[in-house]
Amino acid sequence: MPGAGGDRREVPFPPLAVVLAVGAGAVDAACFARLGQVFAGVMTGNLTLLGLAAANTSGSLAAHVVVALVSYVAGTALGSLVAASVGVPRWRPVTAVLLIELAALTGFTVGWVLTGSRPAGAAQFGLLALGTLAMGLQAAGVRSSGTKLSTTYLTGTLTTAVADLATGGQSHPHTRWSLAVLVAHVAGAATAGGLLLVVPAAVPAVPVAALLGVVALAVAPTLRVGPAPGAP
Repeated sequence: MPGAGGDRREVPFPPLAVVLAVGAGAVDAACFARLGQVFAGVMTGNLTLLGLAAANTSGSLAAHVVVALVSYVAGTALGSLVAASVGVPRWRPVTAVLLIELAALTGFTVGWVLTGSRPAGAAQFGLLALGTLAMGLQAAGVRSSGTKLSTTYLTGTLTTAVADLATGGQSHPHTRWSLAVLVAHVAGAATAGGLLLVVPAAVPAVPVAALLGVVALAVAPTLRVGPAPGAP
């Protein structure tokens, strides 16, 4: 985003991370429920599933996990390269990566609707690849902001929040925002789960709307994104 001007109002980073976490939770839920019971952003969980697939000689589960892992790695690598090439100010590379993620989620949405929200075969693998690619992009984009918050892989976030609460650090702003991100991820997954029961075609609208809102704020000419918590 362009450098801050005197007439610009600052938008703090943490609320945007919370919004992105809502979308990530929805994508995770959609992928697990309809795209082979693997995760879009939780690669440690997928590695566990890969071990189970090997133990149970489940070729289908192993294939889904491999597609998810490869696509997530590709998204993370692409996002990191784009962020590094864009440079400063800090929010500009994040926005560039999120725009690529938006393209991936748009493709995901089109495929989801065309397959009646129940993709199978090659379509299922294709949508899984797009969903995990998007989460890899988001993870890399948020990381490039310098924040300690995450919006996709949250085991470390949970560990840090619990440790802070146990040791009396719950008043620290980072702890409060970490808890908000965790709640947002669950809320996104719950929203997607509810939509899967009543209007499954609308599930992709959750992550797309979240991403559009964040990008719109990032590029608004009268706003600027403030420093991320913990960033230098």
